[in-house]
Amino acid sequence: MKKIEAIIKPFKLDEVKDALHEIGVSGMTVVEVKGFGRQKGHTELYRGAEYVIEFIPKIKIEVVVTDELFQNVLTTIEKCAKTGKIGDGKIFVSEVIEAVRIRTSERGNIVL
Repeated sequence: MKKIEAIIKPFKLDEVKDALHEIGVSGMTVVEVKGFGRQKGHTELYRGAEYVIEFIPKIKIEVVVTDELFQNVLTTIEKCAKTGKIGDGKIFVSEVIEAVRIRTSERGNIVL
């Protein structure tokens, strides 16, 4: 199993969620996060005062999928989240060694 963590722009969440649902992803975890990369934040003007936004709002999607579904999920997220502009985000992939469903104590190849 693989765990995919994708940091994307907030307005892309619905598009990514719908596309993942269409290819068979049955669950995901979504968290509102803030951060910066090469983008380094930006300056905004509010009521005549200028202020710096150092941490940019993003969405973090976490999905655990089988090895068979992994490549399709990765490609789908990349395609749907891409705008071609700076700050599109990142996708991180890690191996899941064990998964346990708390309610039933089921172990092994279970996904969300």
